[in-house]
Amino acid sequence: MYNLEALKKPIFKIISDCSESLNVASYVVGGYVRDILLSGKKSNDIDIVAIGDGIELAKAVSNALPNKPKVSVYKTYGTAMICHNNIDLEFVGARRESYQKNSRNPKVFTGSIEDDQKRRDFTINALAISLNKVDYGKILDPFDGIKDLNRKQKSCIKYSQDGVVVIQLVIVGDSIAVLLL
Repeated sequence: MYNLEALKKPIFKIISDCSESLNVASYVVGGYVRDILLSGKKSNDIDIVAIGDGIELAKAVSNALPNKPKVSVYKTYGTAMICHNNIDLEFVGARRESYQKNSRNPKVFTGSIEDDQKRRDFTINALAISLNKVDYGKILDPFDGIKDLNRKQKSCIKYSQDGVVVIQLVIVGDSIAVLLL
């Protein structure tokens, strides 16, 4: 069993409460989850996926914080950022992507947590932890990312025609070995 002590940070309760008040499910995803499962290391860079409007969730979280930090909104990408107590929080609505044959720019559609996980690069970056009251702390691992963490390897979820995933595989940190699929 993994030590999810990192989820006891007060910011996660605030996000959970705001999500519930907006009737929006929310999850911690990506590198933060990978790092706490891999080494227990708590990062100050936290990505939150909302099943709904991530920007509205960011605004609600900001309003719930004592100093009401500024919310930086990036409408082009549908994301919002808050910096609070040296923690960078990025909020995004869950989405799915569809690529045209000769384009690197995806068409973006509202999606589920599963859709959002499918668009990620590696199994270990698709890991998510629920911030929802009903299953708070539950790990969602649809691509066996935990298995890859235990084997200290990176496995691709999807093939990228532009080579970005291959470059990411070569630039390896956290002593994770490279596995090209």
